[in-house]
Amino acid sequence: MTLFSPLEVPDQNALWQAYTVSLHDHPAPPFEEQWAAFERIFQHHRADDGPPPVWMPDPSMTEASNLRASMDTMGFDSFAAFHRWSVQNKPAFWRHVFDRLGTVFTRPPETMLDLSGGVRQPHWLPDASLNCVDSCFTAPPDNPAILSGSEQGRLSVTTYGQLERMVDRVACGLRMAGFDPGTAIALYMPMTVECVAAYLGIIRAGCRAVSIADSFSPDEVRLRMDMADARAMVTTDRYVRAGKTIDLYEKACASGAERIVVVPSGETTPSLRKNDMPWEALLSSGDRFDADTGPPDRITNLLFSSGTTGEPKAIPWTHLTPLKSAMDGHYHQDIHPSDVVAWPTNIGWMMGPWLIYATLMNRATMALYEGAPHEPGFARFVQHAGVTVLGVIPSLVRVWRMSGATETADWSRIRLFSSTGEPSNRYDYLWLMSRTGYRAPVIEYLGGTEIGGGHLTATILHPASPSTFTTPALGVDFVILDEQGRPVSEGEMGELFLIPPALGLSQTLLNRDHDSVYYQDCPTGPSGEILRRHGDQTLKMHGGYYRAQGRADDTMNLGGIKVSALELERVVDAHEAVYESGAVAIQPEGEGAEQLVVFVVPTRPVEKETLLKELRVSIATRLNPLFKIYDLSIADRLPRTVSNKLMRRTLRALYGRGNPAS
Repeated sequence: MTLFSPLEVPDQNALWQAYTVSLHDHPAPPFEEQWAAFERIFQHHRADDGPPPVWMPDPSMTEASNLRASMDTMGFDSFAAFHRWSVQNKPAFWRHVFDRLGTVFTRPPETMLDLSGGVRQPHWLPDASLNCVDSCFTAPPDNPAILSGSEQGRLSVTTYGQLERMVDRVACGLRMAGFDPGTAIALYMPMTVECVAAYLGIIRAGCRAVSIADSFSPDEVRLRMDMADARAMVTTDRYVRAGKTIDLYEKACASGAERIVVVPSGETTPSLRKNDMPWEALLSSGDRFDADTGPPDRITNLLFSSGTTGEPKAIPWTHLTPLKSAMDGHYHQDIHPSDVVAWPTNIGWMMGPWLIYATLMNRATMALYEGAPHEPGFARFVQHAGVTVLGVIPSLVRVWRMSGATETADWSRIRLFSSTGEPSNRYDYLWLMSRTGYRAPVIEYLGGTEIGGGHLTATILHPASPSTFTTPALGVDFVILDEQGRPVSEGEMGELFLIPPALGLSQTLLNRDHDSVYYQDCPTGPSGEILRRHGDQTLKMHGGYYRAQGRADDTMNLGGIKVSALELERVVDAHEAVYESGAVAIQPEGEGAEQLVVFVVPTRPVEKETLLKELRVSIATRLNPLFKIYDLSIADRLPRTVSNKLMRRTLRALYGRGNPAS
């Protein structure tokens, strides 16, 4: 296929669009050729124009978007104006959102926001009454709510009516079993229909769901259950992932849970302890339950931070938090009732509850796969389930690209991707977009458990450039400040601070002082605003784009220059012998300056000294000759949290104990 000759900057975007359209009529060449075309076409692209867009808004998609519908209704001719209104007139914005979503209240709010307690402790919907689960079932009962798949190849459908009956049977059963409102009940299982029903049933009954990832050890499970004061648990006896059977009930018993409800993985129920009960015994014969309703700020769900610095933060979600998740899904992921949404996730990570609310409150269909998402079986499931919105995490995309797991799957029905969990890589994400012939953009989505969704994201109204963001999330505003507390200019990096209030932001922590974690020692905003710490290091790019640079505490000072670990890792990961890497700063004994140590998982056997020499050259030529690699450690894998964030503090500790990863 002929590559276009580079022309002047104004023509490059058109050249790229013409190139991608040409791919639709012929078998696509290997991605390496597509990447070469990208680099050739944009070789003269000016940084002042922002990153090169590889997807331009499709008029047919934008005109049918939820954003366009709201902007037309409210009389806004630009997204910027709509966003500005969403943060300057939050009560009117959220009233419009509730109307759009059809949010169910048992007592509708008259007052939307009471700031008498200050912006740190806003009182949202103070006179309203609701149970957020009711808003998950406004779709017609015969519509599909969940499409379920597994490594065995099965595909089954659960309708909204069937799911709600199961949720009500769970809620009835919990009451009959003596679980009063406010009781904490742990969920320790994969994302399945039963997991979704148990989660929503717990909340509909007025109890608190305690989200625990199924990968955690019994000791980690016990820690989280003790923090939440949970004595009961819902789990499954076992599950299969990548062909390996995991005995989850055995781990649940070892955690010390006093009472366990067990979902059988097969047709027979396993042998249980005296106080435990099978799933069918919990499910009540009554399939109608009047939801436990009340003030919006009641706790519904306890989730946990990664815990990379010791005991994890216990973060409560309330009946308000799902409204933030659903709003983000409605506008930023543009979820419609006709969509099928898949996101490989877990009930122990915030994206598990997020997926439930963002899908069901938008009357769409959730696609759940019980198995390993990095295997070809998941790629085939995406095809057979007709997934239209596919959520990803960067490390998973890299596995797909390098393993060829998606090569035989037809992903032509996907209309957009969305990515969260960690900063992404431009090469990998251009490859991801190539899987749909560059018809589907990647909506980068950055936020956190204590936000209930995102604060920095993108939309289908903006051109998409891989690994970049285009806007603050609706209803949220922020500033990016340098080390002197000044707003950064285009081309500069700084720490991102949120400007409260925003619906969805946490206001309490179960085991920490919320004020000291998020507000203590924060600078004030340019206009004297109170700011809230979130800890993201962010590059403000030209052209209105942003790039995530990792956590603020993952930056380092090399040769007197501040640099993020992510920038270094992007260069290291570009080496053909590197599968993934982790960059950390250490201070060798007797040396005052920070030194760069890089951990590498190789794609093949490598000679350490040779690779070290080549990576030193890459860092010097592509970033800065003052950035020198002090040492290189070859590892089998890198430590990650359940939400797949790289645990750089663990890498520092490993290196400090004698570099055992080498």
